[in-house]
Amino acid sequence: MKADIHPRYDQTNITCACGTAYLTRSTRKDLRIGICAACHPFFTGEQKFVDTAGRIEKFSKRYATTTLRRKKA
Repeated sequence: MKADIHPRYDQTNITCACGTAYLTRSTRKDLRIGICAACHPFFTGEQKFVDTAGRIEKFSKRYATTTLRRKKA
């Protein structure tokens, strides 16, 4: 590598809003993040499933009349 053209790559702490801390390496010092694998709903199993059947029925009901118009024309 050429001297004095690359940024410093030092150890840094990444701290989440939930309090979890990770030690890694980065060009930045002391990163703070809002969500991590320890508190994200997908990884903790607290993920809420949205009722997609209700959405599909609502969509079908809304656009059912447009398909009838096309078939008549």
